[in-house]
Amino acid sequence: MERILITGGAGNIGSTLACRLVQNKNYHVVVADNLLTGSVHNLPVGYDNFTYIKCDVNNYNDLSAVMLSFRFNYVFHYAALVGVKRTLNNPMKVLEDIEGIKNVLNLSKNTGVKRVFYSSSSEVYGEPVEFPQNEETTPLNSRLPYAVVKNVGEAFFRSYQKEYGLDFTLFRFFNTYGPKQSADFVVTKFIDLALKNQDIPIYGNGHQTRTFLYIDDNVDATIKIFEHGLSLNDVVNIGNSKEIRIIDLARKIIDIVGSSSSIIHFDPLKEGDMTRRQPDNSKMLSILNNDLVSIEEGIEKILNIKYKVDNKIPV
Repeated sequence: MERILITGGAGNIGSTLACRLVQNKNYHVVVADNLLTGSVHNLPVGYDNFTYIKCDVNNYNDLSAVMLSFRFNYVFHYAALVGVKRTLNNPMKVLEDIEGIKNVLNLSKNTGVKRVFYSSSSEVYGEPVEFPQNEETTPLNSRLPYAVVKNVGEAFFRSYQKEYGLDFTLFRFFNTYGPKQSADFVVTKFIDLALKNQDIPIYGNGHQTRTFLYIDDNVDATIKIFEHGLSLNDVVNIGNSKEIRIIDLARKIIDIVGSSSSIIHFDPLKEGDMTRRQPDNSKMLSILNNDLVSIEEGIEKILNIKYKVDNKIPV
């Protein structure tokens, strides 16, 4: 039986990955999470090949007790402080995540882990210098602590591979949304407000673009990479390449929900709100070999799963 650790596994992406992996009886899946932003309600229920342990990955003693007990074959290191406003308001907590990276790597190399998968971020691209953003171009022009930590994390993984032979894969996640995502992320936040017919706030004019990947596409890609031994010691953008302006996202959600919400504008954020995001996702698409879930379909899925609202997309 393969023993798999998912740090931060009670969050949106980690918990969905856990729920998928645990269906394979050849895997024993362990989630380690301090529940700072995750929830136990996201975790698999009723599986004898699943274990949850409340654990602060940034605390060496906490993590070492888990990793020495289970002797994992594979680790998905997804634990991190996330969210633009949360990371801006807690810069020191963001920097503490470097300790978690070091803990995972040191314990992995010393306990026989075969490969570590790291949740990096589109933030490593900073303010982009090219479109779409390709894995080979990382301008290092962002001074935000979150972006710096993700860049430092990638450097640690590459260095441990060269020095100790510890294999890795770096996932640069672009916005991934789904029914388990917490309410302070844009898609869920807008849906919550639209269902309540409350005003939807947008920073600036709303012309900044993002791309949105539905959670199933994210997990399908990462599991294929894991199970087929792909992207070894490589980096992969995990995202949708179809851009949408934030103001158009709000309008689309209002239309789909049939809401009477109004859009209101706040002053632009002083930092952290990049003008555009668009990944070169050709590596991911070649691995998936199928169409991605559209933003309209994804919104409908969230309405059906999380809110039990059976809408039909307006034609």
